[in-house]
Amino acid sequence: MKKLAQNKKHKIENILKAALELFQSNGFINTSMDKIAEEAHVTKQTIYRYFESKESLFRAALEAQQLEGSSDFLKPLTLEDPTQALETFAVGFIERHLSEEHLANIRLLVSEGPKVPEITRAFYAMGPRRTKTCLARFFKDRFNIDNAEDEINIFLAILLSMRMPVLIGLHASPPREKIHRHAMKAVKILMKLLDIERTGEI
Repeated sequence: MKKLAQNKKHKIENILKAALELFQSNGFINTSMDKIAEEAHVTKQTIYRYFESKESLFRAALEAQQLEGSSDFLKPLTLEDPTQALETFAVGFIERHLSEEHLANIRLLVSEGPKVPEITRAFYAMGPRRTKTCLARFFKDRFNIDNAEDEINIFLAILLSMRMPVLIGLHASPPREKIHRHAMKAVKILMKLLDIERTGEI
């Protein structure tokens, strides 16, 4: 029984890995279930045993990648010192969003999202929405701020401002020292915004 469960887990992992690689390289629309089955070394019937449609397979593949990646940069939010927690989060967040895996997903969504909006909705639910929810809980617990939506959006926008030049090929991913400086400045701006939110004084 244990061996059967391991075989099933291994098959699903292979399917998810093959699917995401093909979606990123060929696009969602141009990737067939037959091709995914071929790359994963399973039959198409096996894929449909675990995933009811190509859309559900895409969501599952994306979720597996997002959970693995986001858990790394969200983990520092549990650190005792709130400033250190935000600084460590910020560095990890930028590094994750400059990774080749993430950039490939963004290129896929830009090219195919308008034609298949459900894949964009799936990406948002598993990535940005989860991050914003965790940050909102952090600000509530650490700063007693019930609604920090504007501050969160500004903070994340500053962090993500490093992504566009890399995404469109203007230059390579910046060195870690530059990422660190950018993250520290973003946290300083955020802390100032939070002070204004708490005191009402500019």
